[in-house]
Amino acid sequence: MNSNSFDYVIVGAGSAGCVLANRLTEDADVDVLVLEAGPADWSLFIHMPAAFSFPLANDRFNWYYHGAPEPWMDGRRMYCPRGRVLGGSSSINGMVYVRGNALDYERWAGNALPEWSYAHCLPYFRKAETREKGGDDYRGDNGPLKVATGACNNPLFEAFIEAGVQAGYPYTEDMNGYQQEGFGPMDMTVYRGRRWSAAKAYLRPAMTRPKLEVQTRAFCTRILFEGKRAVGVEYVQRGVRKVARAERELILSGGAINSPQLLMLSGVGNAGELKKLDIPVIQDLPGVGRNLQDHLEIYVQHACSQPISLYRARNPLRKLAIGVQWLLFHSGDGATSHFEAGGFIRSRAGVPHPDLQYHFLPIAINYDGSSPASGHGYQGHVGPMRPTSMGHVKLRSADPVDSPEILFNYMMTDADREEMRTGVHLTREIFSQSAFDEFRGEELAPGNMVQTDADIDAFVRAKAESAYHPSCTCKMGIDDMAVVDGEARVHGIECLRIVDASIMPSIVSGNLNAPTIMLAEKLADVIRGRAPPEPSVAPYFRADTDRQR
Repeated sequence: MNSNSFDYVIVGAGSAGCVLANRLTEDADVDVLVLEAGPADWSLFIHMPAAFSFPLANDRFNWYYHGAPEPWMDGRRMYCPRGRVLGGSSSINGMVYVRGNALDYERWAGNALPEWSYAHCLPYFRKAETREKGGDDYRGDNGPLKVATGACNNPLFEAFIEAGVQAGYPYTEDMNGYQQEGFGPMDMTVYRGRRWSAAKAYLRPAMTRPKLEVQTRAFCTRILFEGKRAVGVEYVQRGVRKVARAERELILSGGAINSPQLLMLSGVGNAGELKKLDIPVIQDLPGVGRNLQDHLEIYVQHACSQPISLYRARNPLRKLAIGVQWLLFHSGDGATSHFEAGGFIRSRAGVPHPDLQYHFLPIAINYDGSSPASGHGYQGHVGPMRPTSMGHVKLRSADPVDSPEILFNYMMTDADREEMRTGVHLTREIFSQSAFDEFRGEELAPGNMVQTDADIDAFVRAKAESAYHPSCTCKMGIDDMAVVDGEARVHGIECLRIVDASIMPSIVSGNLNAPTIMLAEKLADVIRGRAPPEPSVAPYFRADTDRQR
């Protein structure tokens, strides 16, 4: 075997791994190896924001996982794309920049993780970001991650925001600032018409440093231990088996599916299950792969009575024109993800902060570009933010090449089903407002025949899709199912940390890319032994919970 030694070895060049590679190599005496199973990120379809459906639709830059049959979803095997490329899922996602709600982090802090309160996390959100509109007490203006606010030039965006206000919800100018709750423009990780992935923001600039080595197409097969100490990792690259030794620490940043998989393959997990697969047990940690959480959503779609939606872009000549304009000028319809307007609302009185999220698109189509409507349309994506249904990631075999069993248990609980039904009803109410009068055609989905609770439940079982936010499978904490402590160190193991969305104790209320980058920024300081910034004193919005809106 080929063998190399580094201070830190990072497994995975996704959002968290890119941040760590950059921050750790700011110390000139530290050498770092990053191992990425996928290729480099040079594809046009990665960098053109409007083309994000292409890497979602195949396995070129994508682990292309499909879950086990879901018991409460008509036995469907749900699609679970995960980035397998420099930048990880930040190179194939919808580029939505959402931090979650302040009370998400207060919830983490209340679970024996006091250093993860909103006041402790906000400085790292600001550190990571350069907001195109400028910084303030909530937003950054000097960080690697470029963030733009949707221009909302298409009149359908303004109609959606206005309809939300007409329905009685607040307008929020910045859902990543003081007040998440309400309807308004959305932020996206796009800069000058190009996707601004974690690879662009963090990894590419750091690759000029002599102490950073990045290896692509490096598939990690197991962690190497000496007793209870992680000393390196074994990987296969272009058919050659290699070893990388970590003199200080090995850091897993493979994400909510791959990090628990690698732990279990290496003997860290539920001892009884590992023994059944003849995997020698290094550490019995029953929480590895458990607590899997995700966001599920449905589309409420309408035909548009005016020819102003993105359906025009389905025309081959129009596609060509969009591509040429983007290639020449990085402008036009190709320069945005088109997730430019959205909202966060509470489904009922008594809910402390928004439990339903909206993404609005001025076209009727699936995430991956499939099943487009046959004409002009628009849609609101809506789904529960803090589902009570939880699943797992388990090994199917001891062979690293075999993808793991992924079961989300979507819609397992009465609470989740009720929340989704409410989401459909409230979305219909929003789309019925006068702001849409000049655009509203027939309802395409769920359709007028879907009215009763049973009808809606059946529609959700048949048509709901993941929002692609798997998380929490190696959660932080001190309880029996916790996998890492508040500094991301694996319980019972020396010199091994996990830094990615898998360590979230519970899913946050929104998209996961921004929170994952934040936690990597925060843990980079921990790993480097640097003092954290002073906790923020910026206030945050608290709803009148006696009222829904």
